[in-house]
Amino acid sequence: MRTIIIDDERLARSELNKMLRSFPDIDVVDEASNAEEAIEKIASHQPELIFLDIQMPGKTGFEMLTELEWVPKVIFTTAFDEYALKAFEVNALDYLLKPIDQKRLEAAIKKITVADSRDHKQEESYSNNEMLTENSQVFVKDGDRCWFIKLNEVRLFESVGNYAKVFFGLHKPLILKSLNALEERLDPKTFFRANRKHIINLQMVEKIEAYFNNGLLVELRGGEKIEISRRQTVKFKEKMSF
Repeated sequence: MRTIIIDDERLARSELNKMLRSFPDIDVVDEASNAEEAIEKIASHQPELIFLDIQMPGKTGFEMLTELEWVPKVIFTTAFDEYALKAFEVNALDYLLKPIDQKRLEAAIKKITVADSRDHKQEESYSNNEMLTENSQVFVKDGDRCWFIKLNEVRLFESVGNYAKVFFGLHKPLILKSLNALEERLDPKTFFRANRKHIINLQMVEKIEAYFNNGLLVELRGGEKIEISRRQTVKFKEKMSF
């Protein structure tokens, strides 16, 4: 499993790297000393796992995660335990306090195996080619939270690296499915590829206005404003009977 260690303290990176050598499935491919450096290296290596310090010069680990296109699994490492709740709110696999204990590290690595198994099961649940309509019910699992929803409740799918963020109600969980793969299974009568990063539910469109470069800007029922690319605008007008 390709892994990057992100920590502003050189000795902390070195010590963790040394500890990880006892895990044959973990391959530390690089290190980073701050968020900006980490963003570049994550984009380059596309690791499956990162060990991420929270308090760093410039951006915090939490701020860094919001800027990633490629979203790896995350284990936080920090000297401050007051961040624990927030760490799990962003679906971190685990949260290790410094100095890192070898047994706690072993337990964190075991969680990766569980998470991988979960992701494979979720991916398999989408493996058939049956078309999903607005009345189809789907099971969504993100971390320890689960939902069983009808697709007509989903107003937006947003690409996040290898994942897709699903917008319904007040929730925005991530699923292990690319936007391209979702587009192949979603009913085009209801779901429309607005641009490279978004698929919208046409029934959730509340406002439409002209936008930059001959495109359109739509506002969804949840308040999200999504650009319809110039390339897709003609198709969108046809579907909405402009």
